[in-house]
Amino acid sequence: MGGFAGSHHNAVAKLEERGHARLICTCDPQAATFAAAQQTWRFPERGVTVFNDYRAMLEACARDLDLVVVPTPIQLHAEMHAAATALGLPTYLEKPPTLDHTELERMIVNDQRAKKSSLVGFNFIIERQRLALKARLLAGEFGTLRGTTLSALWPRPASYFKRNNWAGRLMIDNRPVLDSCFGNAMAHFVHNMLFWAGETELYSWARLTAVRAELYRAHEIEGADTFFVEADTAASVNMRFALSHACAGPESHHEIVICDKAILHYTVGKQIEIRWRDGRIERSLPDAFDPLEENHLDYYRYLRGESTRPATALADSRPFVALNDLAHISSGRIAPIPASFVTGQRDEIQQKDYLNVAGMNSAIEAFLNRNEWPGTHGWGRESSEVTTLADLPRFDATIRAMAGK
Repeated sequence: MGGFAGSHHNAVAKLEERGHARLICTCDPQAATFAAAQQTWRFPERGVTVFNDYRAMLEACARDLDLVVVPTPIQLHAEMHAAATALGLPTYLEKPPTLDHTELERMIVNDQRAKKSSLVGFNFIIERQRLALKARLLAGEFGTLRGTTLSALWPRPASYFKRNNWAGRLMIDNRPVLDSCFGNAMAHFVHNMLFWAGETELYSWARLTAVRAELYRAHEIEGADTFFVEADTAASVNMRFALSHACAGPESHHEIVICDKAILHYTVGKQIEIRWRDGRIERSLPDAFDPLEENHLDYYRYLRGESTRPATALADSRPFVALNDLAHISSGRIAPIPASFVTGQRDEIQQKDYLNVAGMNSAIEAFLNRNEWPGTHGWGRESSEVTTLADLPRFDATIRAMAGK
C-alpha cells in the first residue's frame, strides 16, 4: 500500500466507481500503518480484504482474481510474479519488471503459466498520438530513421535517496536492484525511445547491437544518478540518452526522432512537433491522459479478449533491460562528478535540499549533438568500452565490483 502502490489504489478506486474493475484484496507487511489510507480508500465499504503477506493473500483469494497488480520494490517483482503466474494469474507489473537480464528470461518463461500475458507498466506506449506517429514512421512518411535522442532532467532532493532501503542502490540482499534515473524513475522515456526505433511492426522495439556509456554520481549513493548512453541498432539507428537527477529547477524531458525527411519532437504532456526538412512544421498538443487509469483500462480490454496483446509484454522489455545492463558493463565504474562542479541548492518553498551540477545542460547538448562525452571535458574519467549483447554474461561480476561485493 505504500509508495507508488498508493497511486494504483487511487486509480483502481476511480475505475471501480465507473464499473470497470473491483478490488478484491490487497496486502502490505505493515498494513496496520496504513489504517488512515484504508479508510480514505473505503476498503470496509468496498469489501476489500487486507493481508500482511502476499502469499497468504493469493492462497485465500486466487479463485476470485482476474489479475494481480505488483507495484512493489524492484527486487520483489520476480518472486511475486512467479507466485501469481503459478496460479494462472497474469500480473500488471510496475516498471521496470527487473533490471537483471537473466531474471527477466525466467520471468518470461514463468509468464507462460498464466492464462494471459502479463503487462509491464511503461505508461506512455498506448498514447494515441504516439501510436499514430509510429505508424507513419513505419509507413516511411518521414523517410529513413537515422537517430534518436533523449534528454531528461528530473531534480531529486537528498530525501529522495532515503525514501526506502533500496533507493539509489546497486544491490540489496545480494541481488541486483540498480535503482536509478535510467532504470527506474525515467525508465518510461528510455522505453519510449526504444519503441520509436522498433522497425518491424507497430508494437516493436529496437534491436540493439552496441552500447557505450558513462555513469556518474553527484549524490552520496551506491548507484548512478547521471547517465550518458549511446546505442546502435540492427537497423543502423544511432540512439543517445542523457538523464540525470543531479540538477535543480523544473523537470524536463524531450524525445527527438531524426529521419531523412523530418525531425519529430515529442514531449509527454506538453507538445508534439514535426519539423519537415522542407520548412513545414506540424504542431499538436497531446491528449489529456491519465497514465495509470488508461493503462489499467487498456490491459482490461486485453484480458477480456477485446485486443490481441498488452501494450508491453515481458518479452518486449528485453531491449530496455539489456540496454540498462550493458550501460553498466560499458561504464565499468560509476565516477563521482568532481566536487568543483557540484553545488547545493535549498528550495525554501519545498524545504528540500538539491545538488546541482554546473554545466549539466551544456554537457548534455555537447553529447547529444556533437558526440562529445563528459569524461573528456572535465568530468574526470577515462573513456568507456563499446559493449554488445555478447557481453551480458559479465553483468553480475560488474555490478558486484561496482557495489564492492
